[in-house]
Amino acid sequence: MMDTIQQINCSFLTESALYAAYMPFVKGGGLFVRTKTNYPFGSDVKLLIKLMDEDEFYVVDGKVIWITPNGAQGNKVPGIGVQFIGENSRYLCNKIETYLAGMLKSSQITDTI
Repeated sequence: MMDTIQQINCSFLTESALYAAYMPFVKGGGLFVRTKTNYPFGSDVKLLIKLMDEDEFYVVDGKVIWITPNGAQGNKVPGIGVQFIGENSRYLCNKIETYLAGMLKSSQITDTI
């Protein structure tokens, strides 16, 4: 029997929210998703992502490669880092990087590192 893939809905309605979540240092791109739900490290997930004021959701397969637990040091927000996998990942990274064009070299604090 195959495990069911967890579906996660997430919305990034501002550039700063998207910037705080985007993980350009991950091969293929990735996002940090704020959640108190426990997902096992290495588990497969499907992200439904809403960007800014767009009407449609972007769907991308991913793998949990990072976990920030509840009560993490430094008051970090609990959640998971998801590496994009599959055919939609490049398109989604390009879309995100277009939104963040002016911010990618910023020193603004993020949810990851």
